[in-house]
Amino acid sequence: QVQLVESGGGLVQAGGSLRLSCAASGRTFSRYAVGWFRQALGKEREFVAAISWSGGSTYYADSVKGRFTISRVNAKNTVNLQMNSLKPEDTAVYYCAADSVLGRVAGAGPLPNYWGQGTQVTVSS
Repeated sequence: QVQLVESGGGLVQAGGSLRLSCAASGRTFSRYAVGWFRQALGKEREFVAAISWSGGSTYYADSVKGRFTISRVNAKNTVNLQMNSLKPEDTAVYYCAADSVLGRVAGAGPLPNYWGQGTQVTVSS
């Protein structure tokens, strides 16, 4: 069982940066791949970024590639999402998710088993 809590959301102007964090409970967190998803108002939830259990592999949606960076520190049970050059279209609730299957957190196949409660990111123009 893994419990996830996101933090770091807020209001930022276009072109600015935010750093989201996902703190996990559980001693086996290092065995889970972790992904970030987002859901804008009136739209479906979409994949943003994912990282393997070791941190050796990362994946990004085309819309954020080159602007967002996902990283993890297993010793601290934390996964971070550094978001630079933010755009108004990045406005959404951001969720972190974990699963033992990498594909699930990378936007392929069934949704991940474990989810956080989400954190709001608002980018003003």
